[in-house]
Amino acid sequence: MLEDTYRVIGLMSGTSLDGIDLVYVEFEKSNYQEFEILFSETIAYSKIWRERLEKAIFLSNEKLIKLDILYGNFLGIVVNKFIVDKGIKKIDFIASHGHTVLHQPDKGYTLQIGNGQLIANITQQKVICDFRSQDVKYGGQGAPLVPIGDKLLFSNYDYCVNLGGFANVSFEKHCKRLAFDICPVNIVLNSYTRKIGLEYDNGGELASSGMINKELLETLNNLPFYQADAPKSLGLEWVREFVFPLIDEKEKDIPSILRTFIEHVAIQVSSVVKESSKTLYTGGGVFNTFLIEQIKFHTNQRVALPKKELVDYKEALVFAFLGLLRVENQVNCLASVTGAVKDHSSGEIFYPNN
Repeated sequence: MLEDTYRVIGLMSGTSLDGIDLVYVEFEKSNYQEFEILFSETIAYSKIWRERLEKAIFLSNEKLIKLDILYGNFLGIVVNKFIVDKGIKKIDFIASHGHTVLHQPDKGYTLQIGNGQLIANITQQKVICDFRSQDVKYGGQGAPLVPIGDKLLFSNYDYCVNLGGFANVSFEKHCKRLAFDICPVNIVLNSYTRKIGLEYDNGGELASSGMINKELLETLNNLPFYQADAPKSLGLEWVREFVFPLIDEKEKDIPSILRTFIEHVAIQVSSVVKESSKTLYTGGGVFNTFLIEQIKFHTNQRVALPKKELVDYKEALVFAFLGLLRVENQVNCLASVTGAVKDHSSGEIFYPNN
């Protein structure tokens, strides 16, 4: 008897370095929109792992290869513990985003570490990973990848906005899915709160006590990236080159940096999202109440937030779905989104070596 569902573990590690998001999700084969997240969990990074991942961008190729193996081993152990703790019995495959270390598609490369073969060997499960490299080879940005999930799983929304390390958006226009990175969010905010010993600004309380630095805000809003046409994507390299130096030159007070940057994010989001739209907001930034208030103000929208589970785990869910599409050899990477020469089915498949 044929099974009428897929049961998949999805893994996501974002640029904000909060931790590893895991979901165990069931998809109906006859209608993908009929899905259920059965279990979910976030495994916070230890101080050692956060430092390793933060500094990975500076490593030599040889050391990156070693880190890829070390991180793949770590992910395999994390997944095995998740399987045992949740009592999971049936797994069709694991879909892992990995952790993005390098992303410069205009120079022809992107790198997500987290060795797929090691994860497969440790878990004894089929693993799909490395969803971005093929798109870059096809001339695309290799990002964003979530829009195919937005299109097929959340078609009842006009816009899907994720407020994570970066803000990104996807929407339908002239029967094509368009998507791009809007601006940095938590990758910047959390970097400055960590300078004063806080992992993040709880609810945006610290930001709300700061003052807007108008000169800094204007300079940020005039960065060339915001005038560029889509497809376009952002990486840590861009933030290090253009954003951090600007902020450090023009403002020293941490609350005022946070306040100014939240205003910047809200302005950039409002430049994309139309007033009357029905918008799905997800990602860790949703829990920054002050940020959401500023987005409401600038977009003139009533912001209705989805269930916490979807806010927290949408990206891990969508990577599980990308794996499903790859297994079925269906399109999971849209040329209209990434700028690649064609739609394609992306991701490397690994089987355990017994």
